[in-house]
Amino acid sequence: MEAIFKIIGGLGFFMYGMHLLSGGLRKVASHQLRRILGALTKTRVKGLLMGALVTAVVQSSSFTTVMTVGLVNAALLTLKQGICVILGANIGTTVTAWIVGAVGAAEHLKITDYALPAVGIGFFLAFVAKRQNIKNWGSVLLGFGMLFYGIGTMKGAFPVSTDDMSSWAYVFFENFSRQPLLGILAGAALTMLLQSSSVTIMIVQVLALNNLISFEAALTIVLGDNIGTTITAEIAATQTNTNGKRVARAHTLFNVVGVGLLLPFLYIGRPDCLWGQLVSAVSPSQNVGVKIAMAHFLFNTINAVVIFLPAVSLLERASVLLVRRREGELELGSASLERHLLATPMVALDQVRKEIVRMLTIARSAIADAAEGFFESKERRRLADAQAKEDVVDSLQAEITQYLIELSEQGLNPEEAEQLPVFMHTVNDVERVSDHATNIIELAQRKDEQRISLSEYAQGELREMLERVDQMLAEVSKGLAEKDRKAAERALEIEDYLNRRQVELQKNHVNRLNEGTCTLQAGLLFLDFVDNMEEMGDKLANIAQAVISGLRWEMAAPPSHRPAQSSSGDQER
Repeated sequence: MEAIFKIIGGLGFFMYGMHLLSGGLRKVASHQLRRILGALTKTRVKGLLMGALVTAVVQSSSFTTVMTVGLVNAALLTLKQGICVILGANIGTTVTAWIVGAVGAAEHLKITDYALPAVGIGFFLAFVAKRQNIKNWGSVLLGFGMLFYGIGTMKGAFPVSTDDMSSWAYVFFENFSRQPLLGILAGAALTMLLQSSSVTIMIVQVLALNNLISFEAALTIVLGDNIGTTITAEIAATQTNTNGKRVARAHTLFNVVGVGLLLPFLYIGRPDCLWGQLVSAVSPSQNVGVKIAMAHFLFNTINAVVIFLPAVSLLERASVLLVRRREGELELGSASLERHLLATPMVALDQVRKEIVRMLTIARSAIADAAEGFFESKERRRLADAQAKEDVVDSLQAEITQYLIELSEQGLNPEEAEQLPVFMHTVNDVERVSDHATNIIELAQRKDEQRISLSEYAQGELREMLERVDQMLAEVSKGLAEKDRKAAERALEIEDYLNRRQVELQKNHVNRLNEGTCTLQAGLLFLDFVDNMEEMGDKLANIAQAVISGLRWEMAAPPSHRPAQSSSGDQER
């Protein structure tokens, strides 16, 4: 029963840690971090070497694979880059087996040793620090600590000390390793339970060194261990988007297909199988522990470097086929920001404008989902859709900003140089508009938690404000997409109306409070919603003004100097 509790509790820590880690990484994804990761994984070989190095240093393939799933989920790495890192992680994890083979079952540093300090420091930074960037890094550290504390808890549910091996591990392996396929299943099952491929291999090496299992049996268990270790990334991927799931599935494919290709060599020439003969021939020592380490190293290196690295595009396509994108799910990252267009800045700027229009479209949809979830209790599922769309907008902001920075390093003519800062500010304004979707989600949650009920009249007022904001979003999108100044001017008229309407609704609220027809909690919720609508209008007005200025910085007038717009056609109720 204690083991079951540890597994359940550890799984909870693990999955919530993954949620915090991915969310934190997305928020701290500075342009420098994105650029560094892109450079380190720019080619297949660089990605593989990065994965191998990180895994060798931290002595945990689980760390590297889970972090890679998180980075792909946050759109900091592409799917192909993530797969290359995963290939390298499988090579890097063999270092542990070499250590055990050389010095026996020695204790060595594990990343889980730092889980609790990471939780403490991360919590302090996330909830005590004043600067938002430090809070975000605190969330990353807190998620990291909880994730690996969960792994440690699940691992601790089972005895792994050498004192216990002769009793349970021997019986387990002896019964299941008589046939290669059963041995593979046994190794996979144990690694899934222990949440550590290194521990499983250490057990196998100790048993073989003590002549409790044969070298041939150890070979099959090591292969199964490679399949079992994929469970960690698969569990982590349950909390991610489609690309996060795809990189985890690619990891599973890598190991399952690799084992499948090697399986015939375990049957040929039994009991002294052909695979065992090859390992013995190239091993630097005939010590069984070293030979097991060599088998682990050979399998992962041949699988990664010879079979899958040249065919990484095929592995990517296979993972895409296995994990289909949900209907209506948006993909993180841009659709048209091609690096080769940087050499022609005017074309690149036009692509940026199209991506910003896409951002606006997604933000508009996120706000609509969040608002519907706010008004209708049966539509609460749309709150999750709204948050997912807001995440896409955040990802696009980071990617477009990085693209603009790279574009600024090109030789720009005066006209192009004038447009660059306008696009930079516009991207930020769109992201701030989208942030209000998150604010409305929080208002909906507050409405549920405090069981607040708004009158039909109050809901009608809020829906009217929402409808005007939606109209403004449509006009701004049209203005930006078609460079239509008339549409931008109509958007400014709506913004003028929103400002006046905000004041009126505040007065109406005070009157209802005085008459006793509205509770204080409902009133505060009402005003918060109105304020969010008005603030969105302010940000959209900035974009409309940029369109009117011709998307050129020298012609752009500050919003405060915007001429008063006619409000004809916007009649007050």
